[in-house]
Amino acid sequence: MEIINTVERLKQALNALRKEGKSIGFVPTMGALHHGHMDLVSRANAECDVVVVSVFVNPTQFNNSSDLEHYPRTPEADAELLKKFGCDLAFFPSITEIYPENWVSPRVDLEGLDQVMEGKFRPGHFKGVVEVVSRLFELVLPGKAFFGLKDFQQVAVIKKMVEQLSLPVQIIACETSRTEKGLAMSSRNSRLSESQKEEALIIYRTLSQAKTDANRFSPEETRTKAIAFFETGSLKLEYLNIVDPVTLKDLTTDWVPGASMCIACFCGEVRLIDNLTLV
Repeated sequence: MEIINTVERLKQALNALRKEGKSIGFVPTMGALHHGHMDLVSRANAECDVVVVSVFVNPTQFNNSSDLEHYPRTPEADAELLKKFGCDLAFFPSITEIYPENWVSPRVDLEGLDQVMEGKFRPGHFKGVVEVVSRLFELVLPGKAFFGLKDFQQVAVIKKMVEQLSLPVQIIACETSRTEKGLAMSSRNSRLSESQKEEALIIYRTLSQAKTDANRFSPEETRTKAIAFFETGSLKLEYLNIVDPVTLKDLTTDWVPGASMCIACFCGEVRLIDNLTLV
């Protein structure tokens, strides 16, 4: 595995591989890597000749300076894990490499995908996501890019961005990786105590209960029951929505294929998100 810090070296390495006819798979991350990320790397390994993983904590997608400051950074451990799981090129760029003075962010009409749920509670977040992912795609030029469905709304936004900009990359959405008890794997979990990790299991229990309820009740009734169930736990709910998987609009009376419940909440000071397809 080669660790790369500059755009110039990244392009050199990728150009050489393309001349050999190699297909490029890409996994963009913000580091603090865990086995959920490695599932994406393994999937990329299975489908592509070369796997590129970026590790970059993108400041433009944080609307809370404290959240940015406390976001876990473990570059040495990240590099070891990537090497173990078969990453070929590990890209650890600086902010100035990603955002040079002359770079201009593309204009993308997200058609309201950025205004609900995460977008509502984290203004500007998806503008930052579009900036960094479009820039990384511009640098890596992957044939396929792999994203975890834990960030359900982010996947929808990136698919829309790719469509709007007519980018030649296939977005591969991968199922959420979970612990044995159901907690969605997240870099933020490293900030939770063992007791908090137990308390956070109410998230997956709520989603699982909602999946059962969806067989008998409307989306609105299922949502009401889910909120009541969630509130039997100790976490603080930020939002709980049942949405159309493409438009992300709230569902109330009728189910649609792929209808999903999305949750954001706080376990102590740590913000957690999760989702599950209900029907």
